[in-house]
Amino acid sequence: MPFTPYHFGPSGLVGLLFKRRLDLPVFLLANVAVDLEVLLIAGLHLGYPTHRYAHTLLFGAVAGAIWGLAAYPLRPLFARVMNLLRLPYESGLRKMVISGVFGAWAHVLIDATYHPDVHLFWPSRAFALWRITYRHVTRDQVKDLCITLLVAAAALYVVLLAIQQRRTRRT
Repeated sequence: MPFTPYHFGPSGLVGLLFKRRLDLPVFLLANVAVDLEVLLIAGLHLGYPTHRYAHTLLFGAVAGAIWGLAAYPLRPLFARVMNLLRLPYESGLRKMVISGVFGAWAHVLIDATYHPDVHLFWPSRAFALWRITYRHVTRDQVKDLCITLLVAAAALYVVLLAIQQRRTRRT
C-alpha cells in the first residue's frame, strides 16, 4: 500500500472476526512493523526495491514472530487499551507470536497485490502476485477495497459492542 493505514481495513476486520484466536493488538501492529523495513530503506536512501526481506513470506514470518515476542511484556498496556475499547483481552506468548506472524503475512499479501517489487517466495522471483493481479485489479480498486473493509471492521466493532452490552444487561 502507499500508506500503511490502508492495511488496517482488512486486518481490522480479520482481527475482529478471529479475536478469540488472535491477539488483536499484536495482529494489527504487525501490519505496521513490516513497513519499518520500507521506512528504513527509504530513510537511508538504500534505493530500489523498497520492499525487501520483511515483505516475503519467510522473513515476514520471522519479523512477525519477533514482534510477537517483543510485544509480550506489553500485555498490560494492550489489556488497558482493549478495556478502553470494551473488547475482552486474553493473551499468551504463543497466541502473540502466531498473531505477529499472521499479521505480517496479511501485510505482505496485501502489498504483493499492489507493489511489483514484493516477491513472496524470495529468493525466487518465479511467482509475483502483482503480475497476476495488476491485469485484473487496479491500485485504486485495492485501496477502495481496503477502505471498504475498514468500514466493515468499524461496523463489526459496533455490533460486537452491542452484543457485549446486551450480555452485560442480562447479568
